[in-house]
Amino acid sequence: MKTKGIKNNKVNIVTLGCSKNLVDSEQIFTQLKASQYDVSHESAKDDASIVIINTCGFIDNAKQESVDTILRYADAKDNGLIDKLYVTGCLSHRYKDDLSREIPEVDSWFGTNELPRLLKTLKADYKHELVGERLITTPAHYAYLKIAEGCDRPCSFCAIPLMRGNHQSQPVELLVQSAQNLAKRGTKELILIAQDLTYYGLDLYRKRSLSELLARLSDVEGIEWIRLQYAYPSGFPMDVLDVMRERSNICRYLDMPLQHGSTEMLKRMRRGITREKTEALINSIREKVPGIALRTTLIAGHPGETEAEFEEMYSFVEKMRFDRLGIFTYSHEDQTHSYSMADDVPAETKQERADEIMALQEGISAELNERKVGKTFKVLFDRKEGGYFIGRTESDSPEVDNEVLVDASTHYVRPGNFANIRITSAAEFDLYGEVVG
Repeated sequence: MKTKGIKNNKVNIVTLGCSKNLVDSEQIFTQLKASQYDVSHESAKDDASIVIINTCGFIDNAKQESVDTILRYADAKDNGLIDKLYVTGCLSHRYKDDLSREIPEVDSWFGTNELPRLLKTLKADYKHELVGERLITTPAHYAYLKIAEGCDRPCSFCAIPLMRGNHQSQPVELLVQSAQNLAKRGTKELILIAQDLTYYGLDLYRKRSLSELLARLSDVEGIEWIRLQYAYPSGFPMDVLDVMRERSNICRYLDMPLQHGSTEMLKRMRRGITREKTEALINSIREKVPGIALRTTLIAGHPGETEAEFEEMYSFVEKMRFDRLGIFTYSHEDQTHSYSMADDVPAETKQERADEIMALQEGISAELNERKVGKTFKVLFDRKEGGYFIGRTESDSPEVDNEVLVDASTHYVRPGNFANIRITSAAEFDLYGEVVG
């Protein structure tokens, strides 16, 4: 058996999936640090004796990536390269009984709400005084702020409520405290995340309270951008737009997954909205906040999706001209309402439809980007890479949206800082510019 002389409390946390998972990993990181553990996040050194994998169980590809990662570290444990392997997150929450039989090398499995039990297993104390405190793993200038956990929506295709439970809002005071702590450490951009931002406050305050939360967060000194991700269209609280329009540090940006453009498909997906109401909502948002960047996500190949219904989605995208768009192929998730339907769209057809939508969006994005040439934008720079400083406008979220590239051989900007950039040329999903002023 191959062994390593490694420090027995060194921990490496591996995060898979979405930004909500990343926040959970950061909370584990913070708690273990407070208990004097030597902790790293996705360390390339491969010198930890304990590995914690925070898994994703959202769709087939994500689940397979999680399983492959667990197996890779299980093999490392078999070869004496690590001592302990723990698995947490959505996949573990949903399938731990099956997985524990298939992968016995894992020492313990934890669900999405079992941080105290995970810490106890590691002989670390759960420190309640750290609630509101968080060491972040993103670059210091931006951080995700999870304002709620779980979801009460009945979407037919989604297994998130099975893994994350019902919607639970975080109190305003706690979120403001978290924002203040982050700002003191240099965070300039807060990205608000939840399974459904628009439901915020209904459980705690008996009303939709996202607008009040935004106003409070907007007052936090040092926060220059606040960005909204994952808004639900049905029952969207329009007063959020008033705050967005009135507050200069709230980005004119909204991520609203719409899932489809056919009324019949939206009904089948149990989305509680029609195409006509969706279009009216989008038009109202754009009218109320001129210049707002709208991002959406769609699904291709949900059970029963006909060619005609796909064409409706295509025409919807063509008409609405979203600033940003992503599309998933449907994943048949057990225990969901859609699982009772026949998964009758062939995999190759799902992919062809997704590719058609993305080809359409590529053209739309190119046209919208071309209109920005010659204009100047405030850009937050994330990093230097391949001879360019790379940043984002307020219309762009990290990792999923367009980027602004500035030639590092002729201009200098400090990553983590803002700069005014005049756009000199445009591609389908990127802008190129120069520093001005």
